[in-house]
Amino acid sequence: MRFQDLLAYKKGFDLSMKIFEETKTFPKEETYSLTDQIRRSSRSVTITIAEAYRKREYPKHFHSKLTDADSENSETQGWLEYSLACKYISNDKFIALTNSSIEIGKLINYMMLNPDKFGVKKE
Repeated sequence: MRFQDLLAYKKGFDLSMKIFEETKTFPKEETYSLTDQIRRSSRSVTITIAEAYRKREYPKHFHSKLTDADSENSETQGWLEYSLACKYISNDKFIALTNSSIEIGKLINYMMLNPDKFGVKKE
């Protein structure tokens, strides 16, 4: 299996692209702050999942990378809250994007709790 086939990766990639599209409308003065931060954290979720999958030979590294991916996902949720508070996104968009992020978090958690289903060797 390729890491691109993991459901958490697919959904994370989709969310990061939705965030990318949404942030195109953010004010220019946010380019190097909120816009950059939310794009970076949302992209880091999938990249760190990919790294975790490649580290599955080493159970502790697999788990560590997945906790990093979960942290980046939480950071993305925080930036979404700022985006809503600054009125850069609608409440409906906020709810939809946040719900996607919550689902991704659940998938990452499933991977952490069931490493054997992802080819992680027992210690």
